[in-house]
Amino acid sequence: MQLHGYFRSSASYRVRIALNLKGITAEAVPVDLRAPASGQHSESFRGLNPQGLVPVLVDGTAVLTQSLAIIEYLEETHPQPALLPADAVQRAQVRALALAVACDIHPLNNLRVLEYLRGHFAADEAAVTAWYQHWIALGFAALESQAQHTSGDRRHLYGSTVTLADVLLVPQMYNARRFNCDLTPYPLLCGICAHLEALPPFARAAPQAQPDAG
Repeated sequence: MQLHGYFRSSASYRVRIALNLKGITAEAVPVDLRAPASGQHSESFRGLNPQGLVPVLVDGTAVLTQSLAIIEYLEETHPQPALLPADAVQRAQVRALALAVACDIHPLNNLRVLEYLRGHFAADEAAVTAWYQHWIALGFAALESQAQHTSGDRRHLYGSTVTLADVLLVPQMYNARRFNCDLTPYPLLCGICAHLEALPPFARAAPQAQPDAG
């Protein structure tokens, strides 16, 4: 099994966490997204994923893209420990929290969106940062409110065990810190993230712990 990814990609970070939680070993294949390398645009990588996005998981003859689809695949093929509850309503609630990050926050702040703002709208770094911080604030305010009801122990986003929602939260919090977002309005999210980041599967998946970090 191989995981093609980039150390600072939050989508790659999610999959690394899931692999670690499930005790699955995957060979790391770095894809440097930074110019001038821009490995996501290489012919060989586009052969794996025509979208030019990381991560890509290669498992035997299967080539899988999109981080949530990859994590769901891992959940189905390696069901323990479970990242989704057994109850259908609870599964939907966990997925909703995860999708709030994956669909409503992350896409607006993805690298290619920020580069488009710079390249086509002449946005300077202050404007790009303001854009990033706006969408973080909007998304995290809602998650903070939801967590008041969904967290069972103030150490997990849902219930009292690690779920898919936690796997999505931690990388997004990492990115928010990179862009100097004010996180003081979200004390519950910050507390949950601090607990999770100290767990070995999360710590080993952290960007700074990856071989291509730098």
